[in-house]
Amino acid sequence: MFWLPLLVLWLGLPLGPWLHEAGSCGALAKEVPDNLKQFYRQLRAVGSCHSVLATGFWDERTGSNIFAYCGDHLAEYSLMYIQGRQGALADMDVDCDGVAGGSADDGRCSVRESPDLQNVTAFQDTLAGYGVAGVTDLDPYVHPYVVFGNQGAKPNWPTFDPTAYGVHPLSVMAVVCRDGEDLVYGVWGDTNGDNGGYAMVGEASLALATACYGNGMSGADGHSADDVLYLAFAGPEAVPGAAGADWGAPDFHAFEQSIDALGDSLVARIARDSVAAGRAVVGWGVVFVVVLAAGFVAL
Repeated sequence: MFWLPLLVLWLGLPLGPWLHEAGSCGALAKEVPDNLKQFYRQLRAVGSCHSVLATGFWDERTGSNIFAYCGDHLAEYSLMYIQGRQGALADMDVDCDGVAGGSADDGRCSVRESPDLQNVTAFQDTLAGYGVAGVTDLDPYVHPYVVFGNQGAKPNWPTFDPTAYGVHPLSVMAVVCRDGEDLVYGVWGDTNGDNGGYAMVGEASLALATACYGNGMSGADGHSADDVLYLAFAGPEAVPGAAGADWGAPDFHAFEQSIDALGDSLVARIARDSVAAGRAVVGWGVVFVVVLAAGFVAL
C-alpha cells in the first residue's frame, strides 16, 4: 500500500485527507486478532441475525429500521452485537454526552458541533460510585464508550435492555472498525433515548470514533458505512470496576491501555473453530493444488 500516496500526488489530489483516513488511525487502534477477524467476516457473510433479541432500530445511512440486537452467539461466547441485513452491521455516529472542558477537549464536541449533547451519560451514578478523585462522569474526549441499548416511552418505540442478558454497565466492549481491520476497546457507557424521531443504533464517543477514523470525527461528522461491529460481553468478569481501569486518565491512550488486557481476555472467548467450515474449504483447495502439482510432476 506504500504506493498509494504517490498515486494520489501524481493525480494532483490533496494528500492530507488520504493520510488522515488511511494513515493516522492505525496508531490509535489495535490490530484485529485472527479469531475476531474471522468472526467479523463470518457475520458479514451470514448476512443477518437469526436469534433476534430486539429489532426495529434505525441508523443514519439506510433510513430503514432493519437493525437488531443479535444473540446468535450469546450461548456459546456470552456476547451480543448489532446487525442489519445483507451483511450490514452498524455505522458510527459520534456521541458527545458527558463532561466537557477537560485537558483533552479540542472543541469537536461543542454545542455547535453537537446541538443535542447532554452533560450526563446513562451510568454517571455508577461511575461516581467508584469514588475516583475528580471523576464525575465519562469524558467523550477521553473515554472510548459505546452507546448500546435503547430506552423510550413513546408509543411503539422499540427498546432493548442489555442488562436483561447479563451485560453490565461500564463493562468492556470490543469495536471492530475500518471494514474489519482495526480494533478498539471501550466500555458500555451510554444508551439511546427517545428524544429523536427514530430509535437509533450505531453510536460511540468522540474518543472511540477518533481512534477508528481519525481527527475528522466530530459531533457533526461520523462514519456512515454499516461495517462497524460492536461486541458487548455478558458476565461480571467484563467489568473492570473502580480499580481495573484508569477512569481518571488524561487522554484516550492512557485509558485504553488500562483496559487492554481485559479486552484481550474477552475477545479470546471467540474460538477460531467458529469458522471451521471456512478452513475446510481452504484445506480442500490446498489438497487440490497438491494433487494437481503431483500430476504435473508425474508427467
